[in-house]
Amino acid sequence: MSYPTARRALVPALVSLTLLLGAPALAAGKHAGGHGHGHGGGVDIGQPADAASATRTVEVEMHDNYFEPETITVKAGETIRFKVRNAGTLVHEFNIGTAAMHAAHQGEMMMMMEHGVLKPDSIDMEAARHMQATMGHGMHEEPNSVLLEPGAEGEIVWTFPAAGEVALEFGCNVPGHYESGMVGDFRMNR
Repeated sequence: MSYPTARRALVPALVSLTLLLGAPALAAGKHAGGHGHGHGGGVDIGQPADAASATRTVEVEMHDNYFEPETITVKAGETIRFKVRNAGTLVHEFNIGTAAMHAAHQGEMMMMMEHGVLKPDSIDMEAARHMQATMGHGMHEEPNSVLLEPGAEGEIVWTFPAAGEVALEFGCNVPGHYESGMVGDFRMNR
């Protein structure tokens, strides 16, 4: 099978997989219950919060294929304000989730790249709006994630689950970045 033929066969498979994996998130909707953020299904990864409720601020820098810091210690139930800055030369994402959630989200990020939304060093918002209108996603507006162009800054305020039993990580799901090691761990303390 030639490369162009294999690619044409892969795109419908990725679309089907993304729709299948995205269905639970669409059914869950956007809510503050701690479920369904970024393809989590029924896994409690925490919930978005207001900046006023944060107990501390953690500054995160995204470099080309690594985070600084690489590990963040959090207490079960703690609310943290993450100030995120893209210090790299490429588009990067800071996304809170489980390894399975990141794997599911990577298919959507690949589609965003294939549809011209994600470019190596920029985000085409017009292409994102078109993808949102025609496919139902593309704007990248989940509360557990921020997607930033080089030099840009963003923020997530997040309350971690009180049970603290889920293995959470933060990662960049731009195609190839997570796989090259752009992932960090949350160390949960009770």
